[in-house]
Formats: sequence, C-alpha cells, structure tokens
Amino acid sequence: MPELRGKEVVCAMSGGVDSSVASALLKKAGFNVIGVFMKLWPGKNFSLSAQKTVKNVCSQLGIPFQVFDLTKEFKKKVVDYFLREYQRGRTPNPCVECNREIKFGLFFQKAINLGADFMATGHYVRKSELTTNNLQLTTYKLLMAKDKEKDQSYFLYNLSQKQLKKILFPIGNYNKSQVRNLAKKFGIFHLVRPESRDICFIKGRHQDFLKKYLKLKPGPIFDVSGKKIGQHQGLPLYTIGQRKEIEVPGAFPYYVLKLDFKNNALIVTNNERDLYKKELIAEKVNWVSGKDYNPPTASSHSLREWAPPKLPLKIKAKIRYLHPARTAKIISKISEKKYKVEFSRAQRAITFGQSVVFYSPAQISKKFVAGKGEELLGGGIICLDSQ
Repeated sequence: MPELRGKEVVCAMSGGVDSSVASALLKKAGFNVIGVFMKLWPGKNFSLSAQKTVKNVCSQLGIPFQVFDLTKEFKKKVVDYFLREYQRGRTPNPCVECNREIKFGLFFQKAINLGADFMATGHYVRKSELTTNNLQLTTYKLLMAKDKEKDQSYFLYNLSQKQLKKILFPIGNYNKSQVRNLAKKFGIFHLVRPESRDICFIKGRHQDFLKKYLKLKPGPIFDVSGKKIGQHQGLPLYTIGQRKEIEVPGAFPYYVLKLDFKNNALIVTNNERDLYKKELIAEKVNWVSGKDYNPPTASSHSLREWAPPKLPLKIKAKIRYLHPARTAKIISKISEKKYKVEFSRAQRAITFGQSVVFYSPAQISKKFVAGKGEELLGGGIICLDSQ
C-alpha cells in the first residue's frame, strides 16, 4: 500500500491479539495510526482492564491512544435490541447489530470526524477493489478471510460502498497462527488479553441474563400431537432447535420446534427431522454493492453489473455464523428489502431473528469463477412470513 503511506487511520482496538496486530501492521505499512478503545459495557470484556491493555499496546507500538465512550449508545442500540428481540420470540445476533450501529456506525463516523482517512479493525475478512476501464468506477468487494475457521464476513453484510471505501482489514490475509506469531514479532503478545467468543455484555449463563432483564411468564409445553408434556419457564428462554434445558421428563430428547406466543406455549418434538426446512423469508436485506446483485455474464462489458436481480438467483447462504454456506436460490422479491430464499437441501433449525448471509456461488459459468464462492454479497434477518 505504498500510495497510502502517511495517511491517517483510526484502528478500533479491544485489547485482543487481532486488533493489536492490525494496528502494528498499519504502522509498519507507513500509516499514521491512532489506537482507539471503545468503552461499551462496564463489565467483563469492556472493563478498565481491557482499556489499560489497549493503552499498553499503543505505548509499545508508539502510537497515540484514545477512548470513545459509547456506553449509552451501546446499551440502547445493542443490549436493548437484544432483549427486545428475545421478548418478541426471536433469536438475535448482537454482533451483527453492534457492527452495524456501533463499530461501523458511530465509531466510524467519529473516526472520520477526527479527520482520519480510514478506519481499521481486526476482523478476519478481506476487501478488494474492482475498477471498470470504461467508467472508471470502483466497486469494493468483501471476501471471506484466508483463515476460513476465523472468517467473520458473516457479521459484516450491512456494510455499504461508502463505508468500505474508508475501511481497512489488515489481518484478512493471515491465519490465526500467523497473527499470533506477528504479535510476538512486534513485541506485544505478552500484553494482549485472552480470546473470548462469548457475548461481550453477558457474564455467566445466557439464560440468567435474560431472566434478570425480561418479564417471563411460565406456560405449557406441548408435543407435536398437542399433548401437554411439561411446563416452560418463559418463551424468551428458548430458541428453535434447542435440546438442553427443556423441562420434559422421559428417556428421549426433545427439541424446540415452535414458540407459540399467542397461547404462551412451547411446541417440541422428539423427531429431529421436524427441524429441517428448505425455505425462509429474509427482511431488511442489504447488498454490499449498495444495489441488488447480478452475476457477471459472458456479454458483460465489465466484471460486475449492479441492477435489479434476475430471479431466481443462485447463491451460497449461511443461516448462522458457524453454519456452513449451503447452495440456495433467492426465489422472489416480496417487497422492498424482503426476499424469499430456498435451499437445495433442507437446513436444520432455521431461526427467526438470526441473519441469513449471501455469498457468490462457487462458479457462475464454465468460463467465469467469481471469488470462488468467497464473495460476500449481502444478507438480511430471518423472519416469519407475516412479519
């Protein structure tokens, strides 16, 4: 990135190895780096200890250190959203919302307002640019990270072209072991904090957090035949496909099939095949291009065309973060930003409130391979047909 030397970049730093190495790589590349800690939640991961770690890493790297206090906004935009979604029977992904509203929303804007040329994070994802020769128009693409086990593209489908123009992902071309080795090379490995995959604002059991903040009403548990077989503690404590902590006696395991809020009833099944479905409805769909996606064709004047899609559109889709991307089609557009998606094979526990994320198919045609199935096209929220 020689043409970017001397540019100013604000790097979001959590105190972990990924964002710390991202800052170090940017400085090595010639950027003027400012390390910024986001103060989001008073407990666990967003503590004074984490803030001190970031300050120490910045000191070791010789870069300025700042704090953005976004606790009020985080509570309103992420935590309250998380609780509100559970209260209405959906299973949200707070990391998706945090990236949309906080990291690439408020933090991004504050960084640009500081006069920074770019914002950077330690996400495992790659960004590439494509400029057409005829229009000199640059399109920014998001690709899966080199390290597929650490890839975080799933959480970033709400990004826009305007944002991507000013965002950098320095570690996307490294695997985790390489990042750890770089931390040792830069002399910061001993400073960084242990990695955690837990939800950052929850300390302890997930259900205990919900019990503390939500109004829960016990009710009946029915099997698929309509027979009452137990009593639940409150519908927001359960999610589709859940097997553990279902208060039903007997030798056979039961799985949550449906949350019936109208009758305050939990519907369960002991046949796991009942959890498999081929179709879903996605709302609030965002296309990373800023427009709907069409795959390139042999007659295209450029490698990308952006226009209303010709449906059905072949894609790969993930219905949750750790779920593999599976072959699917976007069948129809129901309304603005709302689409019907159909998988080639039924998927287990399609869950309302989770994100379904779209990737390019592995091969568009025999002559053209688009990102080898690694390009993030967009995504949306899985919803009920009536929502």
